[in-house]
Amino acid sequence: MKKVIERMQEPTPKFFKTIRNIGLLLTAVSGVIATAPISLPALVVTISGYLAVAGGIASAISQTAIYRED
Repeated sequence: MKKVIERMQEPTPKFFKTIRNIGLLLTAVSGVIATAPISLPALVVTISGYLAVAGGIASAISQTAIYRED
């Protein structure tokens, strides 16, 4: 577990930072849709749930990519 934490604290390549930010954006948008004060169709709410999962996974996985100059 210690190695995973150390890996996540190392520098991340630019491409993976972009993927991480897109994942965070997807998660935020899906959270807004899921908690909307108006009634939305079930399909929209279902898709927002999938976007939340996809965004969370994309953000977590891209954060573990590291940049090393060998």
